[in-house]
Amino acid sequence: MKIYLASPFFNEKELEYVAKAEEILRKRGFYVYSPREHEYRGEEVGTTAWSLGTFNEDRKFIDMCDCVVMLYHGNYSDSGTAWECGYAYGTHTPVIVVHVGEDSNLMVHEGSHANITLDELSEYDFETMPAKKYVGKMI
Repeated sequence: MKIYLASPFFNEKELEYVAKAEEILRKRGFYVYSPREHEYRGEEVGTTAWSLGTFNEDRKFIDMCDCVVMLYHGNYSDSGTAWECGYAYGTHTPVIVVHVGEDSNLMVHEGSHANITLDELSEYDFETMPAKKYVGKMI
């Protein structure tokens, strides 16, 4: 199973969560593509060429993966992470949302295949991929 790990990684809290998810998934034997570990370096950061290179690399790996696991910090949303999951949904790639925040935006949880916690990520059955609705505070 190849998993694309969609997550912001712009502060210590986000970096802690993404590192934990990478560890959990890899210990389970999955191939994990984490953009945090594959930042595009083919061009100078901030240039149009760098932007396009980053976009194309991430999209290519979403297309190659069997599912997307999204670390979701609640109604706070990183636009890149939200786009990655929307693209996956639009290409019929299952999105497993791992809720690490206090609430959820309806577009995220309704567009996902399953809604789980970080603790549940260790046990989620990626072979049968059971659907699971979000239960919690919604916006």
